[in-house]
Amino acid sequence: MLPGFEKKLIAHDKALTARAAVEDFHAEYCAVLDGGDIERWPDFFTENCLYRVTEYENVVHGFPVGLIYAEGRDMLRDRAVAISRTQMFAPRQILHFVTNVRILDATDEEIVAQSNYMLMQTLVEGATSLHQAGRLFDRFERKGNELLLKERQAIYDTAMIANDLAYPV
Repeated sequence: MLPGFEKKLIAHDKALTARAAVEDFHAEYCAVLDGGDIERWPDFFTENCLYRVTEYENVVHGFPVGLIYAEGRDMLRDRAVAISRTQMFAPRQILHFVTNVRILDATDEEIVAQSNYMLMQTLVEGATSLHQAGRLFDRFERKGNELLLKERQAIYDTAMIANDLAYPV
């Protein structure tokens, strides 16, 4: 468990409502990315967000080194534009799966959640393979009926990853 992502005691009905909102968020987030609309990806984040993709062992040992680190929506936009307009890798299809949503805390302003994720990849001239798997530690800001990510920390399980990991988790 990451510091700041401890489970708190919250009312059952509040947790159910928060879980439904987070699951709806993930469904739309994944649909946009899997549909290839990468330049819409930053729209799912707050202006001053934190996005980090880190290997499990680094987290366990408290090492701050991450595979991907971005502070703010502008850094995410730069990354999205670079991926969408300067792809230097073979064409592929990506599928995101987000499951087992756990609500760790929920207030009127914020939802803190943990989920499991998998990224599957199908190369145009190849088989489908597991690209990455791990856990998401998310902090959402509530804006009316909309959720935006204030923080996403994706902790992947294996030290061996594809050298072409550029696509958002």
